[in-house]
Amino acid sequence: MAASLTTPPGNAAGAEASPGTPAFSPLYQQIKGLILQSLQAGEWKPGEAIPSEMELAARFRVSQGTVRKAIDELAAENLVVRRQGRGTFVATHAEQHVRYRFLKLVPDSGDRVGEGPAQRDILECKRVRATADVARALALRSGDAVMQVRRTLSFGGVPTILEDVWLPGNAFKGLTAEQMADFRGPTYVMFEVEFGVRMVRAEEKIRAVAAEPSHAALLKVAPGTPLLGVERIAYTYNDVPMELRRGLYRTDSHHYRNELN
Repeated sequence: MAASLTTPPGNAAGAEASPGTPAFSPLYQQIKGLILQSLQAGEWKPGEAIPSEMELAARFRVSQGTVRKAIDELAAENLVVRRQGRGTFVATHAEQHVRYRFLKLVPDSGDRVGEGPAQRDILECKRVRATADVARALALRSGDAVMQVRRTLSFGGVPTILEDVWLPGNAFKGLTAEQMADFRGPTYVMFEVEFGVRMVRAEEKIRAVAAEPSHAALLKVAPGTPLLGVERIAYTYNDVPMELRRGLYRTDSHHYRNELN
């Protein structure tokens, strides 16, 4: 069944609205929204091909050009990936060129590949009630169930990042420390594979902090050592918050690097 569009009565779904006709949003934006709904519902999994532009045009009863414009925007937002001669695929954190998309801490040498993957040490993974600030960040109610994880990430045997992570309890029901520790690959790939949740964008706040004694012990630095405090909220499709992450980064051999366009 084709999804309905907000096309004015009397217009074919594939025709653009006539001048002077009220429109809630451009037709391609409506198609983009419908494709996003299918992505959010899991109709096409991360890494899978979505239907061709011709098939989507027939499904939504619009022109192929309208579908192409919608997919162009999705590709620009890193939600889908075009592959020449093969089609369009749902973006995934498993792809080599995006697996560090949200991790901006890089070694001073600049050679992240040579540094190798981070060694994860899961210190804690438990189901708790959301405090007011966690609930607010995740668009939950205070007291709702969340999964709380504490871990360190080490590079070359040196603990470099200490993270506290909160995830909505319903979406990540059953998450265990063993599951996080044993998964071979980035954590965001595990979220995709094991829980069907893809993080598509994130917002960060950064500030300089001094290491508290308990944090200093886990990071193997002296209390009071300057650290980079990073708070990140990661979102899945349609701007639904799915993760609150608060990290403390050592910067004696690493630095925070971002590209601004």
